[in-house]
Amino acid sequence: MEKIVIGIAGMSCQKCVQSVTGVLQAVPGVERVEVSLEGGRANISYDPAQAGVDAFRDAIESAGFDVS
Repeated sequence: MEKIVIGIAGMSCQKCVQSVTGVLQAVPGVERVEVSLEGGRANISYDPAQAGVDAFRDAIESAGFDVS
């Protein structure tokens, strides 16, 4: 497993955190996701053979947020 931290812009409430968490957990290969509203970031543990930065970016953007 690898870990990555991705900055997320546009989150303003816990519902935003839940939305981002949900779309990231749905990416194949993701084992664990922690999204911080205050920090504006997601900590992701994942299998690099199944997922990567492009998949995370696509998921976050599909939920209506920007990768910063």
